[in-house]
Amino acid sequence: MKKNKKQPAAGLSRRLHFPEDEQRLAWLSPLLDAYAIADTGVTIAIRDTEKKEKKKLACGKGCGTCCVHQKDLPLYPHEIVGIYWYVSEKMTGPAREALKKRLAERDAASGCPFLIENSCSIHPVRPVGCRQFNVFRLPCAPGEDPYFTRRDDVLQPIPDYLDRAFAAVIPLYNGVRKEDVAAAIKTIRSQITNLLSYDWSKLAALMEKAVRGQKK
Repeated sequence: MKKNKKQPAAGLSRRLHFPEDEQRLAWLSPLLDAYAIADTGVTIAIRDTEKKEKKKLACGKGCGTCCVHQKDLPLYPHEIVGIYWYVSEKMTGPAREALKKRLAERDAASGCPFLIENSCSIHPVRPVGCRQFNVFRLPCAPGEDPYFTRRDDVLQPIPDYLDRAFAAVIPLYNGVRKEDVAAAIKTIRSQITNLLSYDWSKLAALMEKAVRGQKK
């Protein structure tokens, strides 16, 4: 019997599907559900801002300024698991090799290690903080943090969607009281770390180990 019969709730956007992996990895479906919820909230917030404030979204493909110059990129434990899976099992070719080298040699001052040729190499499983960071009117200037230079141009996420995204991954956290959703969300959010200061050396080693295994 196939276990992955679950369909995303009505109205959710951009829910990615990896059927075989979702059947094999119990945590993957909740993670993808959470990202679909977060993306839906972002889509609605952008639409509402453009309509009410007459502003146009400035972010677009190939614009990686925030990935280079932001000093704090929020990251949660369930997102780390997703990144490990995606990088180790889904990335192939030159992008994988470039990322392996970047992870092994990087330092915190070099920006997001997953930015390869000005493009997010883990875009399908990028953290919710990255998904929510959107700027209107003008693209960020090199070195600019719009939170300080023009806060009104930074997207205001819809809190309810963010809470729902965290609620979706509650089952992935052992020891969290699942009966009290608000308390569980607070506990998960308290485990925030910075993607830039996280030690990705183990992921680089895992990628290298996989390469050696293929050569045998």
